[in-house]
Amino acid sequence: MSDVSEEDNKLITLARSARARNNAAEGAAVRDETGRTYIATTVSLSALSLSAGLAAIAAAVSSGASKLEGVVVVTDAREFAASDVDAGRELAVPGALMHRCDASGAVVETISL
Repeated sequence: MSDVSEEDNKLITLARSARARNNAAEGAAVRDETGRTYIATTVSLSALSLSAGLAAIAAAVSSGASKLEGVVVVTDAREFAASDVDAGRELAVPGALMHRCDASGAVVETISL
């Protein structure tokens, strides 16, 4: 994680913690344009399914965020969910990054939003 910013390292820690606490398939954390962070895990209900990334982005938007500076998803998936990327790009400030991490917190992929 040495090439990841200090602020994004905080998101990784939050996403890992949420995933572990809820024993969830995924954990995610986002940072809005004011520096506030939002965390979420996978939602799997019979009436509602959300990836952790979408749940975290939805939490940010429902709390008044209009822009995102960073997104982290901790997952065992081999690629980003397209819906996570699309939602992240819709709200991203220029230069915003999205990191996909494994369970240990190691960054396995980074994309520019």
